[in-house]
Amino acid sequence: MPERYEVARLDGYDIRIRPLANLVPSDRDSVYGIVALATHSELERLYGQDWVGLYLPHPVVVSVTGGTLRPALTYIAPDMKPKPPVDDYVDRIIGPARRLGFPDWYVERLEKERAADAEHLPS
Repeated sequence: MPERYEVARLDGYDIRIRPLANLVPSDRDSVYGIVALATHSELERLYGQDWVGLYLPHPVVVSVTGGTLRPALTYIAPDMKPKPPVDDYVDRIIGPARRLGFPDWYVERLEKERAADAEHLPS
């Protein structure tokens, strides 16, 4: 966990957890997360792992407490193959979302990702 961070909202995206968390463009949705300063070496340590290799950096503008806008960098996997999420993985997202005070409707949205079923996912 970074030393300093802020809760942030990113408009224009929705979250999918199939099997990992990923952002997808959406005209009507928003996602929540944290924004923090990171060095190049910290980003390399986090995103340089083999399993994260399908994510690419993507510049965005997020809104933090009080409506202040901040430039940020997120990572999106444009070619993630859909699979059902693992419950443990979803829990590791929902727990911090609750602790950080993300809106109830957003935590409920995350809970729905737990219910993603293989028969509802494209092959």
